[in-house]
Amino acid sequence: MMQQILQDMYIEPDLLAELNEEQKQILFYKIREEQVRRWNERENQSRSLGAQPGRAASRRSIQWLKGADGEVWVWVMGEAPGDKPFEEIVEELMAERARRQAQQEAQELWRVKEAEIEQKFREAMAKEKARFAAGKWKEETEDRRAAKQEEDRIRAKLKKCEEEERQRGEEEIRRTEKRRAKELYISLKQEEKRSERDDKEWQEQLRRSKAADEEMTRKARRARDEYKRQSLRAIEKGLVAGLSGLFQKTHLNGSGQNRRHSTPVESPAAAPPPETSNTSHGAATAPPVHRRRQNRRHSASTVQMLTDSPAWVRPPRPNCRESILRWFTEEQRPKRAGFERNSTTIAPWFHGIISRQDSESLLMRCPEGSFLVRVSERIWGYTLSYRTASAFKHFLIDASGDCYSFLGVDQSRHATLADLVAFHKEEVITTSGGELLQESCKPRLSSPDYGGLFQ
Repeated sequence: MMQQILQDMYIEPDLLAELNEEQKQILFYKIREEQVRRWNERENQSRSLGAQPGRAASRRSIQWLKGADGEVWVWVMGEAPGDKPFEEIVEELMAERARRQAQQEAQELWRVKEAEIEQKFREAMAKEKARFAAGKWKEETEDRRAAKQEEDRIRAKLKKCEEEERQRGEEEIRRTEKRRAKELYISLKQEEKRSERDDKEWQEQLRRSKAADEEMTRKARRARDEYKRQSLRAIEKGLVAGLSGLFQKTHLNGSGQNRRHSTPVESPAAAPPPETSNTSHGAATAPPVHRRRQNRRHSASTVQMLTDSPAWVRPPRPNCRESILRWFTEEQRPKRAGFERNSTTIAPWFHGIISRQDSESLLMRCPEGSFLVRVSERIWGYTLSYRTASAFKHFLIDASGDCYSFLGVDQSRHATLADLVAFHKEEVITTSGGELLQESCKPRLSSPDYGGLFQ
């Protein structure tokens, strides 16, 4: 399952939701490691292609301007001789910017005001002309000159009024320009203060982000150390899944091949236990030999069953209950999954096919450290449900290959499901959680059906 995730660089959201925080950290570390490996591979390929003869390297380049000392010439504004201080330059730029913007707004306002004045006096002249025309002055009267003088007087009066209105408009525009320039200057100063405040907030966010990255790095390093420690622990106890391949070969090939492989299978059992081991460790090395002898007795019936059954291609994930039953019957029952070690009795911690809600309901009445194992409906494997002091945890067990291991927690591989459970009765599942398997959660009924797995 882990190889499939690293190959696709994708994990289903519902499968990701089943993992706890430390499992997600290890999975993220593995995916990141795969990304770096692929990137290095592409870089090596591009270098090998670029080194081929006859391939012209048409690359652009830049050259830096250098000073008298031969170093790259750098000019820092406000620090060179004769430069103004940076604060004074900023003040001048803001004042000039405010003045120009206020001048532009004043010009626009004056254009509008001038158009209004011209329109106003144009309408006044039209009204006066209309009034003069309405009087039906007669051209033959002697009052024509007086009418012309009256018209000139009125025109002069209107012109004077227009000039006075223009002066008042210009004075109002100047006052508005000064007031607007002051407002813009204050606004720019406030914007500068807000920018400084935002910069401080950004620095604080950057500090928190770096602290979170360091914490994530520490968690990943702690998970790697725990993975290495548990791997070495599994090797010392003789539970590495390398033995599983030999068990499967002897199980399918009969007693003749068992005799050919008898030496490498029995050598771990004959090795003396380490000094720190107790009597229970010595018992942990005996089951492989017992399973090899048991495989001799059942090899003929198993081969006959696989020969008579039709060929079955296992899908990437379980798609129905029938496929889970067939997978367990054809692949897991020959491996004695769900049984006690060295026994034909079904383990009390194995509950077959039950839902997550049912497992939590069973663990609700059990003390802290209780656990059960159920068949997973999401992957080809199992789910170990664990009871903590205040909640429940569910760990996925990958059984898609020839070994059993937790998905995303550690890579210690075990030959059987019972070996995995026995191993974590002495070793915690995760360092941060400290989950140690203590007591099996037994089924409620005295004769459970296990979801039809053993029918």
